[in-house]
Amino acid sequence: MSSPAPFSRFEWMIAWRYLRARRAEGGVSVMTWISLIGITLAVFALIATLAVRAGFRAEFVDTILGANAHVTVYSVPYTSETGATSRAITDYDAMAERVRAVPGVVRAAPLVKGQVMASFQGETRGVQVFGMRADDLRALPRIADPETSLGSLDGYGVENNPVIAIGTGVARELGVVVGDTIRLISPDGARTPFGTTPRVSNYMVGYIFSAGRYDVDVTRVYMPFAEAQVYFNSEGAATELEVITEHPEEVDEIVGPILTAAGERTIGWTWKNASGSFLRALDIEDNVMFVILSVLVLIAAMNIVSGLIMLVKNKGRDIGILRTIGLTEGTILRVFFICGSLTGVIGTLGGVALGVLFATYIDPIFSFVNYVAGGGVWDPSIRGIYALPAKLQWGDVMSAVILSLGLSFVVTIFPARRAARMNPVEALRYE
Repeated sequence: MSSPAPFSRFEWMIAWRYLRARRAEGGVSVMTWISLIGITLAVFALIATLAVRAGFRAEFVDTILGANAHVTVYSVPYTSETGATSRAITDYDAMAERVRAVPGVVRAAPLVKGQVMASFQGETRGVQVFGMRADDLRALPRIADPETSLGSLDGYGVENNPVIAIGTGVARELGVVVGDTIRLISPDGARTPFGTTPRVSNYMVGYIFSAGRYDVDVTRVYMPFAEAQVYFNSEGAATELEVITEHPEEVDEIVGPILTAAGERTIGWTWKNASGSFLRALDIEDNVMFVILSVLVLIAAMNIVSGLIMLVKNKGRDIGILRTIGLTEGTILRVFFICGSLTGVIGTLGGVALGVLFATYIDPIFSFVNYVAGGGVWDPSIRGIYALPAKLQWGDVMSAVILSLGLSFVVTIFPARRAARMNPVEALRYE
């Protein structure tokens, strides 16, 4: 007579009956529920943390790439015709044309940049002015977004029409709305026989944008390129060249050809150079959080051991009877392995379901938490972005599932082996 196949139907039936302990054996049932809830919450915490981590990094990188250059080209310092040290780029249009011809470059635009003071009705704030042409400004996805902006860029760059674009943070700090006129004050103004005098000019706010980054929205002002050249005494020159690439994550591979095309005596600065330390800190934090939460999953899985040990102790008589009627050690081991692993499987599925729901509905959940806490839970001036993001990556979900199931299966083996090696004679000695 052939022995039954492993994990046959009757083994599952015995394991299921043991998991549904009677009221008199409520301790086993309670430990099973504790193990189940512990695994569920641990997997949920791991998936939720990984989703928030992925969402935060994706949002941070997207706001960088959507409002800034992927590569910025500068000129090295040189001595101008007047004898002054300068870094101005005079052949900016020709340089931009050469850089655009590099494979992988989407756009190259000259830029005039400077620090000024913005003033409106007694309110003042330091801002950074980006002098950029209208077509180049419209090519920035995080700036020229009609869903998050106010006003229009139609008047931007029109000759004899001093219209500028400002961030929502600048508008909020100054109390400005579309159509108001603000004053920009630059200490490096007109040069006279008596020295340099501050330059004061008035500009109408035609467009208010939100780049999704607090530090951008609270400091940045866009001015037409030709107007910025005049305002910053840079007629016929640009301060830098902004380059947008097709694959920004691979920007390190293309920066060399870009600088070659730009010409000698140029240097480059990529978005990874500017934000690399922060991204590396995020990666380190991700690894540490994964290790910590993995320990949490292990602790939850250890509850399965406690529950199985109690189950083996309470079912000693049953084990002895099953062994005397012909069940092998392997069969007993599989029965109790099913008891423990089934708890891990159900808990893992529950944790995955909660984690997916959390990542999907994070906005209403966060709004509820913010409401209960009375507001101010998320400070964009500290965290840089305006909301808590979450991005569900199935690779992260699978990592959590494999970790949880692997630990659940491994810790189940030890009490299951103890049950399988129980001597039936000793189990029935006092029965």
